Amino acid sequence: MMKNKMFVSILIVFLPAYLLAQNLTMPELKGFKKHTDYPVYMPDNLWDFINGAADTYLALEFVDLHVAEYKKGKEVIKLEIYRHSDHTMAFGIYASERSPSFRFMNLGAQGYISGGSVNFFKGSYYVKIRTFSKKEKTLQAAESLARRVAEMLPGESEMPALLSQFPSGGRKVNAETYINESVLGHNFLTKAFKAQYEAGSDNFSIYILPTGSPEESRKMVEIYLASTGITPVDEGGNKYMLTDGYNGTIFLAWKENQIVLIQGLARDQADIAEKYSSDILR
Repeated sequence: MMKNKMFVSILIVFLPAYLLAQNLTMPELKGFKKHTDYPVYMPDNLWDFINGAADTYLALEFVDLHVAEYKKGKEVIKLEIYRHSDHTMAFGIYASERSPSFRFMNLGAQGYISGGSVNFFKGSYYVKIRTFSKKEKTLQAAESLARRVAEMLPGESEMPALLSQFPSGGRKVNAETYINESVLGHNFLTKAFKAQYEAGSDNFSIYILPTGSPEESRKMVEIYLASTGITPVDEGGNKYMLTDGYNGTIFLAWKENQIVLIQGLARDQADIAEKYSSDILR
């Protein structure tokens, strides 16, 4: 028995702090009775709560989920607080479920209202609040709850800094996303911020992949080039036009610890790709 206790203690000591289940005290909501009899959901049982959607959350390093309900008669507001490993991952899951058409608000790092839903992210948390009620007082109560939760949670109240590197010309506002795994469907391309662009009749996407070092960038680029049958022409070369069997023409540029990929432009539009990639890597 003593050995088992020692094993558990050692395991807890060596687990990263963000992987340990966290206790959250859900705020009160005036006029509503709070119910917190849900379990704390972890990666191994998240499917029990959101079923097929769990895969997306797990790919973005989901840690745990706390749930509460607020009831007043037949009026119900549900609160879900998802914790991910860091700010970038929280942005990733938040961005995967937003639409540029939503009504955005200053809440946490960013939030929006859509129907009876109020969603936002802050620090490593993604918060979802929803009600099926159409009553104005209940909708206002949901917004009030969102602000209380935003004040309660720790962490950054800014968008990821790397988003500022995307050129503003032609960029679709509030359409940026983050992809943690299998960028463009390739398992060797990971951790990319993506923005969508519209220039005249052209629609294309730009990906920025931050890496840990210039060596890591070079290795990732070389693997990608090899997969398309290209050998780097010289040590100084850092811009390529690829024919990707899955994604068509890809313009690739890299410098130090960043890689830029542009998808959706034709081969004769290299000047557009050059302009955008140079602005990013300047």
